[in-house]
Amino acid sequence: MDAAPTPPVTLVIFGATGDLTRRLLVPAIINLTRSRLVGDDLHILGIGIEPGDDEFLRGRLDQFLNHLSGEEPRVKDEAWESLRRRISYTSGDFTKDDIFVEIGKRLGPNANAAFYLAVPPSFFGTIVEKLAAHGLTDESDGIFRRVAIEKPFGTDLASAQALNAQILAQIEESQVYRLDHFLGKETVQNLMTARFANMMIESLWNSRYIDHVQITAAEIVDVGSRGKFYDATGALRDMVPNHLFQLLAMIAMEPPNSFDAEAIRNEKSKVLKALRIYTPEEAKTHGVRGAYAAGPLNGAELPAYRNTKDVSPDSRTETFVALKLYADTWRWAGVPFYLRTGKALTARDTEIVITFQPVPFAQFRETDVKRRLPPNRLVIQVQPDEGMSMEISIKSPGLSVDTVPVSLDFRYADKFDIAKTTGYESLLYDLFIGDQTLFQRADGIEAGWAAVQPFLDIWARDQSVPDAYAPGSMGPASADELIQRDRREWHELGVILHHDKKDGK
Repeated sequence: MDAAPTPPVTLVIFGATGDLTRRLLVPAIINLTRSRLVGDDLHILGIGIEPGDDEFLRGRLDQFLNHLSGEEPRVKDEAWESLRRRISYTSGDFTKDDIFVEIGKRLGPNANAAFYLAVPPSFFGTIVEKLAAHGLTDESDGIFRRVAIEKPFGTDLASAQALNAQILAQIEESQVYRLDHFLGKETVQNLMTARFANMMIESLWNSRYIDHVQITAAEIVDVGSRGKFYDATGALRDMVPNHLFQLLAMIAMEPPNSFDAEAIRNEKSKVLKALRIYTPEEAKTHGVRGAYAAGPLNGAELPAYRNTKDVSPDSRTETFVALKLYADTWRWAGVPFYLRTGKALTARDTEIVITFQPVPFAQFRETDVKRRLPPNRLVIQVQPDEGMSMEISIKSPGLSVDTVPVSLDFRYADKFDIAKTTGYESLLYDLFIGDQTLFQRADGIEAGWAAVQPFLDIWARDQSVPDAYAPGSMGPASADELIQRDRREWHELGVILHHDKKDGK
């Protein structure tokens, strides 16, 4: 069934002159316009600190889209030209009342509005309080007012709880849309369909058949110019309680009783609440951290993290983290979840690897199979080449009985045209129609922080520096030791989905 167009709405973007707006939000809305999922009744009101008028913001976006297309002047795009006329701008201080009075005048009392907070986290609570104080979040007579908030949502359990309390004192949970852009990826959204629409998968989705799960979010880029932000954040805060835990929840959730948003969010929250909370002693042995050293990366010489601009020379902030976690549920009893993420690594690659229990070796003892059979694996590639691959064993050609692993691959780009999507299309569309399925709820946010809090606490007390690793590697040796203690190995990034590229095909 084709998706219906969104209702009339004004998207009010706080931080409209920033990178997120021009790089992701506006291109996504252009794609929605081109697909006729939003119409001429969608308007954008940009809010920024820089002085300027409507044409100021339109010109800024023109420049970026020209650069994006690689053409000068840019080929006329009817979708952009149509949207461009419906973009306006006003400038002001987010902490002062004047800007909110002006927003109220621009909207009027009867307009649907979605307020998008593309601003630093320090403004989240203040902006919501100001919106509420000026009556801009009041809903009546079928008019909706929603607030979309980018991560990071808090810096630890206490701050996340405080921010939730501050926001929910002003507006209802049904009005809050906490974004995680990973959930806009087609493959992530397809996880539920792949599980629950295929009996052969769901019937094996438990501790009887699954040995362990690996979730990796690797970045090839270094910290770059974000030293000030990153040194106050680190890899664990930046990626684990949001991105990686959302992927974990999609993998580990129980089947919902419907695809209703609350039914799905209930099951995801149950998983996050079931994550084992470690004692300080357990946290020491179930997590490792690293920071990249100096060395070559992408043809250039990269300085060590501690020598990066705006990073403290005695920093103890990690650029890599690996954790071993458990979800204490009946389905996942005893199945470890290994998570890792970091910067300046081998490749840009986000993947989930489901490793099934090994096949008993007894059947092959009278054959020429001299090595242990490799386990079956399901590899779910989230980015950059979205797709899935199942690794199975077959007999190699010849008279002897020998096995070789082969992969059954599916890639979205081979069957569907998704090359020009940003991942924000589905998130913005759902924001406009009021579907909270892909957005995080307060209890899920807090459960995620509770699970990582023991690691934050022991690392805050630990005076040692993170383990060094070479740029272009897959992290410190301690990360390998973490999984090798269990007689397991990290999956080589992209080795299944990219094998044909290595062959030059």
